[in-house]
Amino acid sequence: MRVTQSLLGKSFLTRSLDELKRRSSIAWNLEAVKGPNGPRPLYEFNDSECVRDCILMSDDLIGGSSKSHLDHINSPPTTTASSTSTSSPPSSYARFHGSISTALPSDRLKIKRTGYAAFRTPNQTPTLFGKSVWDIDPYIYLALRIKSDGRSYFVNVQTEGVEPTDLHQHRLFAKRPGQWETVLIKWNDFVRTNYGFVVEPQTEILRQRVATVGVGLTDRVEGPFELCIERVWATNQPPEVDDAEVEQNGGLKTKKGTKVKW
Repeated sequence: MRVTQSLLGKSFLTRSLDELKRRSSIAWNLEAVKGPNGPRPLYEFNDSECVRDCILMSDDLIGGSSKSHLDHINSPPTTTASSTSTSSPPSSYARFHGSISTALPSDRLKIKRTGYAAFRTPNQTPTLFGKSVWDIDPYIYLALRIKSDGRSYFVNVQTEGVEPTDLHQHRLFAKRPGQWETVLIKWNDFVRTNYGFVVEPQTEILRQRVATVGVGLTDRVEGPFELCIERVWATNQPPEVDDAEVEQNGGLKTKKGTKVKW
């Protein structure tokens, strides 16, 4: 028990020291005036512990038949000439996979809808400065390094807001299914939802109080799915930005049934 307490204490102090260094760097480099010096890492799926700590969800929690898994994958090093390509696989990442079923549980008549799966980053652990959250206020984009199968995934952002069941959501539009790519989403483009429906009044993300980031699949199309993800971060200078954004149906609806477009 003493060893466990010692490790926990060291971990707490290490996290606190890291946060102190981050805040000191912001002050020393006048980032509040000049803007951040570079991207801010939010979560990396680079080892089994980071993947294991994530929260996995599916409709099997309410008796549904969908299955979801989140595995840590070590990729062998690439030795071909294309190893430096933006589509080359990372050395380690998380694989979110499983199968979607819309079958309703026979023993729970109140359940009228199934067919979803999701995961999110773990709750952030506290430091000497209090409860940990991400302050992404200085940044324009959320960036995700992914390889998608082309299905209709959503990015879910949870904040320390008034309504704990609120999410801010945006479609994860993959442009090269089957290949590794960096997807960029403007923080201001996220839509506030509650239990899957767009709610009014719309409010912007509490940019200084971001708690978790996750990915969900709610298209209710039966069959297997697979999404690989390496990391997520906040940035102002994304490596890949399209010159024009095409307005697309996002899949979200208001309670009146109106589709939301981005």
